[in-house]
Amino acid sequence: MAIQRPIGTEDLLPDDARFKEHFIHTAYRVFGRYGYAPIETPLFEQTDLFVRGIGTATDVVSKEMFTVVSGGNLTKLVAGEDLPAKSRLSLRPEGTAGVVRAIAQNGLIVPGGAPVKLMYAGPMFRAERPQKGRLREFNQVGVECLGAEDPTVDAEGIIMVMRFFEEMGIPRESMRLLINSMGDENCRPAYRDAVKKYIFAHAEDMCDECLHRAEVNPLRAFDCKKEGCKRVMAGAPLIPDWLCDDCKAHYEQVKALLDAAGIAYVEDPTLVRGLDYYTRTVFEVQVDNGMGSQNAIGGGGRYDKLMEEIGGKPAPGFGFALGLERCKLAIEAAGAQTSVPATLDVYVAAVEDDLRPEAFRFLQQLRDAGLSAEMDHQSRSLKSQLKQANKQGARLAAILGPDELAAGKLHVRDMASHDERDLDLAAVRAYLDACAAGATGTVEGLLG
Repeated sequence: MAIQRPIGTEDLLPDDARFKEHFIHTAYRVFGRYGYAPIETPLFEQTDLFVRGIGTATDVVSKEMFTVVSGGNLTKLVAGEDLPAKSRLSLRPEGTAGVVRAIAQNGLIVPGGAPVKLMYAGPMFRAERPQKGRLREFNQVGVECLGAEDPTVDAEGIIMVMRFFEEMGIPRESMRLLINSMGDENCRPAYRDAVKKYIFAHAEDMCDECLHRAEVNPLRAFDCKKEGCKRVMAGAPLIPDWLCDDCKAHYEQVKALLDAAGIAYVEDPTLVRGLDYYTRTVFEVQVDNGMGSQNAIGGGGRYDKLMEEIGGKPAPGFGFALGLERCKLAIEAAGAQTSVPATLDVYVAAVEDDLRPEAFRFLQQLRDAGLSAEMDHQSRSLKSQLKQANKQGARLAAILGPDELAAGKLHVRDMASHDERDLDLAAVRAYLDACAAGATGTVEGLLG
């Protein structure tokens, strides 16, 4: 059998690759309106970054990270040697920790300056059981805002997410926005203790994993999918009853800002998200159609202590991540367009084989002028060439024939309307030369 792609990965064939490009471009365009600038971080980081930032109580760190080991270090591990921290590397399971590390390492937060707003896009890696909408290599876009703790940052981020999904074609009525506050270091410890006591009081009905979670992060028990645990946790203490005055005020302001913006939401006091670094505001966007049990298409929240957790100077933060694969399923379920057709400005067709060199020269002129152009590379008949032009989505077919060239003309067909006209070839070449020397050419300019 021929070698196949690894389990839990996908080949992005041209249609899917174009959708990915469109998804990222739309995200950057929408997020850019809110002042976010692009950043790229390495695909792998020191493992300690994720252990300290995400937390050992999460499935991501405890079960799902891919370790990266060079040949030399693998030999050391097999021999029972320990590796220094800088050599213990993991593929990134999420984007926030790496971006926050980059902000700290490069000193991007300036005292008294504006908050740092960054957006990213790229693959993430988790050793999960592959299923619909959940892969081992998956793609995310996300944002991180560091240096501001005002509720306007939280509300702005949530509004931005909803605007993005709408621009991607998911109707607002098809989405459900869940929000909650997880408190902070002043009020959450007492709440965690209350949940821990509650879990152990019902230990006989809880799974072993939740009993373990109760020791390290009892709030993660709210995410358990086992029916017995879900029934028990339905009666557990809820965070709104334990919030301190500052956290209550922050949460109320976030809700008021969302109300003023006309953003509908559902308060879910059991929403805790999957990573340990969240404080105060958390949110999740869900859809009901086309997703099965994996119905969340994005989410995030505030993480005011993460910068300190990874060794940086204190700085409040807020961010979110959106999964491309899940979003594509939601867009398809909403009946919106996910195929991004290929676009071609001009297809150059040669009537006879001995005109192919002239067609090739004209093809390069078109491309040098900034137009997308293609020609036949298999010596097809003119009829077959025009069929190929139509398949490739060409706007125009430029037909080079002996009679037209003898008359100094270029025969052009509009592939949509089928209108045809002859153009002065010398004028067309002069236009393309001018474009190649400066401004980008257009089909409209080509037609004069």
